[in-house]
Amino acid sequence: MIIKQVNLETVCGITSEIPDNPYNEVAFAGKSNVGKSSLINALMNRKALARTSAQPGKTQTINFYNVNDAVYLVDLPGYGYASAGIEIREKWGRMIENYLHGSKRLRAVFLLIDIRHEPSENDRMMYEWMVENGYPPIIIATKSDKLNRSQIARHTQVIRDVLQVEPGTAVIPFSSETKQGREEVWGLIESLAGLQDTPDGPESSSVETEPEDVAASGDQPRERKPRWKNTGRPVAKKTKKKEQQKREKRRR
Repeated sequence: MIIKQVNLETVCGITSEIPDNPYNEVAFAGKSNVGKSSLINALMNRKALARTSAQPGKTQTINFYNVNDAVYLVDLPGYGYASAGIEIREKWGRMIENYLHGSKRLRAVFLLIDIRHEPSENDRMMYEWMVENGYPPIIIATKSDKLNRSQIARHTQVIRDVLQVEPGTAVIPFSSETKQGREEVWGLIESLAGLQDTPDGPESSSVETEPEDVAASGDQPRERKPRWKNTGRPVAKKTKKKEQQKREKRRR
């Protein structure tokens, strides 16, 4: 998706009402310090749109990012922050649950899991809640740049096994550093939020530079001609000439 404009439009605290937004929403949930803010920055091609922090539990509000006046990306507070008091954690939980139940525009919830570790008990509870409430369970395995390729495949399978994911569940390795998984995530957002037929949907979209083999018009790839055609000498004639030379040598 080509990001033309994006802004943090609404910030909801514990006592705030959920906004009645004009566009569809997709939400991002995950435990504290799993990388939600970094993921949103990477999706937007921004460095500091969503504030990141090494201190878990920094995001204590629901943040609504308006993208191109077409869709909202919703950053939910991180759950499972052990150092927060029980009362605060319960309020955060109620705030998240109120949003997930109360939003009229929510179309999907992405669950972020740190690919380096097994899903926690809170992760399993969140996944089960998503399934029970009819949201397509989509998992983003964050911080994939910390592992090599074979480790990514193995750890992704661990996530599937621990969560006991349903068949066909998408588990997308993602890195905010290398942008691995960015296009896959945007593809799902565009599909789930109904952006396929909008000017900012896939057809206008995610590849920002043309491949080398695409003509200037961008319509059709340039035809790659076989090398022998560039010489103007068909292969059949060249082969026939060699056969004649061999016969002459035998006669001598």
